[in-house]
Amino acid sequence: MTDQIPVLEQLINALKILPGVGQKTAQRMAFHLLKIDKEKAQTLGATITHALDIIQHCKQCRNYTEREVCEICSNSNRKTTQMCIVETPTDVMAIENGTNYQGVYFVLMGKLSPLDGIGPDQLGLDQLEQHLKLGGLEEIILATSSTMEGEVTAHVIAQMVNQYGLKITRLAQGVPIGGELEYLDLNTLSQAFNTRTDYK
Repeated sequence: MTDQIPVLEQLINALKILPGVGQKTAQRMAFHLLKIDKEKAQTLGATITHALDIIQHCKQCRNYTEREVCEICSNSNRKTTQMCIVETPTDVMAIENGTNYQGVYFVLMGKLSPLDGIGPDQLGLDQLEQHLKLGGLEEIILATSSTMEGEVTAHVIAQMVNQYGLKITRLAQGVPIGGELEYLDLNTLSQAFNTRTDYK
C-alpha cells in the first residue's frame, strides 16, 4: 500500500484492531465510512469516543458499566449468595438472555494464559478473594470456557474457593440441544459422557 493516502492507511490499520477484521475487510470498512454521509461517520466516531470516556468496570463484579456499580450488582432482587464466574461481559449477556439465573457475577476479563502475559493479577483474583472473605456467598458457579486455558482458570479458582468451604459447581458441557452424536467432535462427546447426569 505504498501508493495509499497516509491518513487512509491509518484508518485501515485502526480498523484492523477489531476482531475478525483483516486487511481486505478493513479496506472495505474504511471506504464505506468515507462514502456514507459524513455526519453519520462523525456520529460513529463521537459515539466510540464517548463510550471509551464513560464506560468503566463495575467496582464489585468488573463488568462494564456507566456507573461505579452496575445494574446487576445494585439490584436488591438478585440472589447475592450465588456468584457466577465468567470470562467476559458477553458471557454475562448470554447467561442473562438465555437462562433464569438470578445471582450475581464476577467477570474475569479473560482466562489464565501465561504465554499471553495473563496471570492472576490481570483476572482480578485478588478482588475475587476479597469477595470470598466478606462472607455471605454459598455457591460459586464456574462458567469459564471448556478450552485448556478455561479449565486451568476454573481449577485455580476452585482451589481458592475450597479454602472457604463454599459449594462449587461447574456448567455441564457436552451435547447441544438438537445435536447428533455423529457430528460432535471427540472432545465434546467425551465431555458429554464425563458430565452425564441421572435420567428422570
